[in-house]
Amino acid sequence: MADGDSLARYAVTRGNSRGRVHAEGDGVDACPFEADRQRILNCMAFRRLMHKTQVFVTDCGDHFRTRLTHTLEVVAQAQRLARRLGLNARLAGGIALAHDLGHAPFGHAGEKVLAELMKEHGGFEHNVQSLRVVDYLEHPYPAFRGLNLCFELRESLIKHRTWYDRPEGVERLDAQTRPLIACGPSAPLEGQVANLADAIAYSLHDIEDGLGEGALTEESLEESRLWRRAAEEIRAQHPKAILHAIRRPILDLVARRVMDDAVAESRRRIAEAGVETIDDVRECRDDLIAFSPEMQADMEELGRILYRRLYQNHRVIRMDSKARRLIRELFEAYVAEPRLLPERYAARAEEQGLHRVICDYIAGMTDRFCQEEHRQIFAPFHFG
Repeated sequence: MADGDSLARYAVTRGNSRGRVHAEGDGVDACPFEADRQRILNCMAFRRLMHKTQVFVTDCGDHFRTRLTHTLEVVAQAQRLARRLGLNARLAGGIALAHDLGHAPFGHAGEKVLAELMKEHGGFEHNVQSLRVVDYLEHPYPAFRGLNLCFELRESLIKHRTWYDRPEGVERLDAQTRPLIACGPSAPLEGQVANLADAIAYSLHDIEDGLGEGALTEESLEESRLWRRAAEEIRAQHPKAILHAIRRPILDLVARRVMDDAVAESRRRIAEAGVETIDDVRECRDDLIAFSPEMQADMEELGRILYRRLYQNHRVIRMDSKARRLIRELFEAYVAEPRLLPERYAARAEEQGLHRVICDYIAGMTDRFCQEEHRQIFAPFHFG
């Protein structure tokens, strides 16, 4: 089968999808996965991603990635990989569009402090929160809460996992959500594609942002086999070029090699597993969409370099420290005086618990709004 010529038998299609919680008309279900993509694109949580941190806080510069640009890069990688494997590229792209909707402001620093604050109140984890966003917190339709997305997209959100990102908090799933876990341990292949695309995009664009910030150098990247081999090949073609001029060709070559490896290894695993249906995929304990052991080792090596050189950079640590303090102070202020919350949130506290409602409110904030809310509550002589 040529790349992308047709959908494989184990791909998700309109015919084998488990559908939606709330039945809708033929106008929606004629092309359900495209309808899901449009609903995600039009929701408020998606628009807020443009003002949420990826690594560097959004007001540190005009060219650093945000959660939105990261998401769009994951979508591109996911659709490319899905097409090459004969999978449903629309579904894979929709999963990628939604995968970070539940992320807190200020990146992983925001997630960590919310997880600490919610430890005794049901926990917080952004994959679980992404599902909560599309199932409950967004409510643009009069007949039901949430976006009423297809089962397989929602299932893939709750089963999203990479080596830096492990879902927890599933103990607080409701009756509408438990079937997503009960159907099997693994996500459909389109969900696994989005997982791997997230890891690819996350690593490669953080290199570019780190170089732009000065937290990474050419010398530090030479510690990575993946970067070193690609850089040697590109430098041989352009021996007089400075790093800035060949940075993009090096990253493009790394991306092609990573993608080619993922396609080859995934095809091998799918054939070896002998899966015929989506349910066969769900019952597999190990991911079928994956890197080869050699590429996995190279990606993990790159991840360790990024952690040491970029994520532990003094400027990133300083931003993270400020973000944690800001979110903690806001959270504690709302607990001490719930009337500080907007009325629509305060009204939900009796039913859902004050801490959960506060968590929803803060997790939905952009970096900018979070800072402004903190200023209005804590700034002396500010009566906003």
